[in-house]
Amino acid sequence: MEIQLTAKQIKITDAIRAYVQEKVEKAQKYFDHIVWGQVFLFVEKRAHKCEMLIHAPGQTFRALAEAADLYSAVDLASDKMDGQVKKFKEKTKTRHKARHGKGSVRQEPDFDVAPAAMQFSVVRQTVAPISADEAAREMEDLGQSFRLFQDRDSNQIQVVFRRSDESYGILQPVKKASR
Repeated sequence: MEIQLTAKQIKITDAIRAYVQEKVEKAQKYFDHIVWGQVFLFVEKRAHKCEMLIHAPGQTFRALAEAADLYSAVDLASDKMDGQVKKFKEKTKTRHKARHGKGSVRQEPDFDVAPAAMQFSVVRQTVAPISADEAAREMEDLGQSFRLFQDRDSNQIQVVFRRSDESYGILQPVKKASR
């Protein structure tokens, strides 16, 4: 698994890099389809913060933690991430057993009656080849929290969004590895 480590107002030492690598790879023992991860380390006032993003096919996990020192922040974020990954793994196991269990009757979901939390509104947006900076400016001008755009260089559909530390992030689609 590829891990991108980014730090803001912190110098990344080999010890920090190894520690973060170990903590992020720990999530892979719960869910082996993880494609890549991103870790952002930063300091705001006297608090050390760690934001972890793990990308798997069809799912992105995010954990944000704050602590008095950097290693504690990484530990807290890692624990939150492990909890999310475990929960997702259990959910997929339960669904798999329900669909493919012995002697069970397969029930099709009832899409006519959706709970209130599952109702979506569709937003249609035209995409034009622009740079990520232009997409971020458009997003800010329109007061949006994210913006879909087509990258001018790669012609790939991407999403730019504002992160909790007021910086920007970009979501790029990743093809599922064939088995």
